Amino acid sequence: MQGVYFCADHPENVLKMAIPAAIPDSAASAIAAQGDADGTAVVIPQIGPLDFELGMPTPGAVEKLYEALDFQRAVQGYLWAIPTVGMESARQMLVDNAGARSGDLVLVAGYRDVSVMLGSNVTTPYVFAWLDLSRGPLVIDYPAGATAGSLIDWWDRPLSDVGASGPDGGKGAILVVTGPQHAAPTDILAGARLLRSRTNKVLMFCRGLDGDPDKVEAVFTKARIHALGATASREPASLLKFKSEGELTSMAHPKGLAYWHSLARALDGEPVEDRDRFFAASLEPLGITYDGSFSPNDRQAGLLERAAFLGEAMAKANAFSKRIPGMRYREDTHWERLIPQDFDNEQDVPGGSLLDERTAFYYEVTGTSAAVLSKTPGMGSAYLTAYRDRRGRPFDGGETYRLRVPANVPAKLFWSITLYDTQTRGLIQNAQQIVDRSSRQALKAGADGSVEIVMGPRAPQGFEQNWIPTTPGRAWYAYFRLFGPLEPYFERSWRLPDIEGQSP
Repeated sequence: MQGVYFCADHPENVLKMAIPAAIPDSAASAIAAQGDADGTAVVIPQIGPLDFELGMPTPGAVEKLYEALDFQRAVQGYLWAIPTVGMESARQMLVDNAGARSGDLVLVAGYRDVSVMLGSNVTTPYVFAWLDLSRGPLVIDYPAGATAGSLIDWWDRPLSDVGASGPDGGKGAILVVTGPQHAAPTDILAGARLLRSRTNKVLMFCRGLDGDPDKVEAVFTKARIHALGATASREPASLLKFKSEGELTSMAHPKGLAYWHSLARALDGEPVEDRDRFFAASLEPLGITYDGSFSPNDRQAGLLERAAFLGEAMAKANAFSKRIPGMRYREDTHWERLIPQDFDNEQDVPGGSLLDERTAFYYEVTGTSAAVLSKTPGMGSAYLTAYRDRRGRPFDGGETYRLRVPANVPAKLFWSITLYDTQTRGLIQNAQQIVDRSSRQALKAGADGSVEIVMGPRAPQGFEQNWIPTTPGRAWYAYFRLFGPLEPYFERSWRLPDIEGQSP
């Protein structure tokens, strides 16, 4: 039979090889026993015949076995690395699009800029900064004001929330951030909070809670990031912005060999944690090490290219067709939670690492915080997702769909629905630059207070203000956000109906 063995970057470049049909367990055992006894070939699905001589694999079999071993390790390495490659992609986005160096603040606002982020929305502006702690601790004078966010290490684990959702409650804070090799400093200001990162690179990921970028910029011009012991400038900070012309670098995980280049940069200068030693040992024979080197030979490069394709395909399955228990919000609708109920931002629990959970989450988004896991009514945010219609098919940008949002959504602040492109995990692209609708907008409501959101290629007569334009030939999925979710959401007594398709 013919089966797909590997693909390059593009699905049209599919290479095939003969793959034997699966062997029943009893037959496989008999064949294996015979091969071990008299040297006949053993046929293993996905590998092919393996020849043995006096029970020892022949040189040809050894070559096949090592090829299979390296490929399997590379695929698993791809899935393991998704959080840190996502962080490195965020840094590269800031460097390429704004020329940001360590400690520079970058304002990301508006449709064009936010389009290159993963799982984000245009409701409020964002502010980023990446930090290099390798030369010593850094001090962040975080401003008071209407903001929320977190500091996260290079495996996307929060060090602390900041702003309204943090310990400072929006009143401002002085944070001293140290790297894994630093002793705890003794000369910090009274009232400053000491944060220890397990990685030398850290990302500050915040949003302004005011929809006006000018007001958000005014708040963050009061922020200061400087080396411990240095005197901070009292001049207003300049917020960098993305270049206004040319193509922007996306935060999405790179494809093909570029993924592994990004991984090598992410690992450069970072300590090997105990939980990661297995993967560090597995990737070294493939030319990837923690000192930032990336030196695969031609065979390894080809193998890594194929592994990146298969690894991403597995990540898509893991994200968009989750088999993680408890993801369905209610059994009478198809909406799912974006984040598993028992997810831990540490990504490790007594029973082991949350590998599938973090792979699914961080393939779709980059950046997390304690606030997104809050189970306190009125605090943080909650996310419901829909990846397919009721027939189990991807949402088609050429068809029209409707969502009836019932009155009295249990959100203290507001709710929104945002559409994302399945291939990029960024905002859908359309000429109108409309990707979401929210309760902050002047939407047309029914007599019962419900709001009908229409998603399709043509504006519906009478519902233009409720319309999200989609593009034929592109698939999309939806996030429904509740900012400040209330008791009916947590109790699941509130029901959000399915997105329903309709004839054009």
